[in-house]
Amino acid sequence: MGLGLSVPLLARAVSTRTGPPWGLGTVSGTAVNVVMARVLQNGSRDKGCEGFLRALEEFPFPDVAKSVIDTWYVSSGIPKGKRYRTVEMFTLEPSPELINLTVCANFAIVWLAKEGHHNRVSINYLEKVNMPLIYSFVGAMLAGVDYVTMGAGIPTQVPGVLDTITQGRPAEYRIPIGGGDGKSRLMNFDPVEHFGTRLPEMNRPAFLPIVSLHTLAKMFLRRASGSVEGFIVEAPSAGGHNAPPRVRGEDPRAEPIYGPKDEVDFGEMVDLGLPFWIGGSFASPEGLKRAQTLGATGIQAGSIFALCEESGMDDSIKREVRRLGFRGELRVHTNPIASPTGFPFKVVNLGGTLSDEGVYESRRRTCDVSGLVTPHVRHDGEIEYRCPAEPVKHYGRKGGVVEDTQEVRCLCNGLLTTAALGNPGEPAIVTLGDDVSFLRRLMTKENDSYSASDALTYLLGVGHA
Repeated sequence: MGLGLSVPLLARAVSTRTGPPWGLGTVSGTAVNVVMARVLQNGSRDKGCEGFLRALEEFPFPDVAKSVIDTWYVSSGIPKGKRYRTVEMFTLEPSPELINLTVCANFAIVWLAKEGHHNRVSINYLEKVNMPLIYSFVGAMLAGVDYVTMGAGIPTQVPGVLDTITQGRPAEYRIPIGGGDGKSRLMNFDPVEHFGTRLPEMNRPAFLPIVSLHTLAKMFLRRASGSVEGFIVEAPSAGGHNAPPRVRGEDPRAEPIYGPKDEVDFGEMVDLGLPFWIGGSFASPEGLKRAQTLGATGIQAGSIFALCEESGMDDSIKREVRRLGFRGELRVHTNPIASPTGFPFKVVNLGGTLSDEGVYESRRRTCDVSGLVTPHVRHDGEIEYRCPAEPVKHYGRKGGVVEDTQEVRCLCNGLLTTAALGNPGEPAIVTLGDDVSFLRRLMTKENDSYSASDALTYLLGVGHA
């Protein structure tokens, strides 16, 4: 699920359901350092602030946790209408302070999701957002995360990195570099050197890469740097980022059309001998049974939980999306160019958000979160960082093709606003999967709501014909 939506409260509700079958609650690890910094700045006004402070008290290196709290916590909250303090941009050489914030944030969000129970919890990342990964893994593993899932790329490095961290050795991650020689650069993190002592013993989480085709799953197993414990298979109807279609249309800005070459051979998936879960329009008891008939262990469900009471989505946005979905008036389209990542991205058509062309045009471009910047080599050999959603003149000055900025949305700021953590004046952008038919099964009128428990009961077919 999207940035800031799959919060610990929601993950805990899913993971603590008595089974079988059991649910695997997942927290979003994308930009969680920014999320925690903003929640801490909200202080007592944010119901999540007390939880983060409680989790940081359990961080195994108290001096580090204290420095994070001292830097970011505002007990009474920043004045309303003021912008949040900016978290520094990730680069190939992050500062010790940014490393501390990132490790602590990933620790805290997993610790809170696991608080009060012993069931399994997962964390999700985007491979495209790769510079924070080695620090994020350490934080999540310190809190005992059980599964790591990752999409928006081909993360063949991750299994080996998880092995390395478990063994207490320095971790490294190879980052692609655009322009210049086109070579990659290694990011290194030695936790012993950083924290001044060995890490406590940690279990190696299971790794579930997200793939769109059986052929990608087979390729992944050939190239992976370590063991893979299963797969998430996402159809093009899933929310968030989608894989591009195998056959591209003539107009790169037209909505992608998926055809026979994008269909998964589930028989081939079964033959791999690993469990897999299917995501994308399977959020129903019938969908669960269909997935199991295809050989899947179960389903991945995102949109149904994004709209439940426990999710981190802004309440007013959530109510309006549920209302439109219940009335059959919600429109979701796959935008091929909205995301700075270059991957197609599902966008909900919603007035007042970045799906509205007028709102997009009137927004002043800024890149103050910088979660999707990528490193490039300048003509003089120096590394710089750019994002096609940043101010056009800045992107062009850095050597980017100005045409690549057209119609690109700032997902960082937009998704933070959707999660009720946006800066003043920043419009939201909402992503969901194509299918919201579950709303008619969970709500009796357009202004109803439902809980994560209601969603699980429905998905598992309890009390439904």
